Amino acid sequence: MTRGTTGQGGTAVVGERPGGPMVRVEDLHRSYGSGASAVHALRGVSFEVPRGELVALKGRSGSGKTTLLNLLGGLDRPDAGTVTVDGTDIVGLGEEGLLALRRDRIGFIFQSFGLIPILSAAENVGVPMRLRKTDPREREERVALLLSLVGLGDHAGQRPGELSGGQQQRVAIARALANRPALLIADEPTGQLDADTGLAVMELLRAVVRSEGVTVLVATHDSQLLGFADRVLELGDGQLVDHGPRPTGT
Repeated sequence: MTRGTTGQGGTAVVGERPGGPMVRVEDLHRSYGSGASAVHALRGVSFEVPRGELVALKGRSGSGKTTLLNLLGGLDRPDAGTVTVDGTDIVGLGEEGLLALRRDRIGFIFQSFGLIPILSAAENVGVPMRLRKTDPREREERVALLLSLVGLGDHAGQRPGELSGGQQQRVAIARALANRPALLIADEPTGQLDADTGLAVMELLRAVVRSEGVTVLVATHDSQLLGFADRVLELGDGQLVDHGPRPTGT
């Protein structure tokens, strides 16, 4: 198969690399409510995301972006269809399995940063490793490495309230990478940032793909940020309407 083609069963193939895709979604459906008032957030969405790429998810408000990311991250369950992440069918997992998946193999970045106010930058980054009971020395080394990676090596002791919005999001990115996830899910990570800071955060995510070997799926409404992606998925009214390469000239 080649990039931008359609495979068996109508699945859009967003590139292909050895070892199988990082994400495979097949005929995914999710509705909220019932009867005439039901909202069909996703209607038969199918695609694949290869390993080691940054894929952007675009679409207007209400197109289904957040619903899709929640399903990929095991935060919600579909009404029908399958979701495979790093070779694991996550729809069939129980709560314990989903918890382990989110802890060990998926990192999350949110628009609201989600940092713990009373903890320093270093302590925030270390939280996932504490939950995983990582050896303290290994944890400290990993925290220092990640803060250096995101350009905040000199801000380890500062609390979120002492950092700018862009710096807080960089801490959030470092925290998301703490347990060496295979997949990084970012829902509008630049939504609270000014244009220049948003571009810097996307440049950082691009660098993370290269340095950490992680696959990144990022939802954004900002067309200026699409040029950082290897591939763009576009949702419209709960359906995948485009799965081509990133736009030229962005």
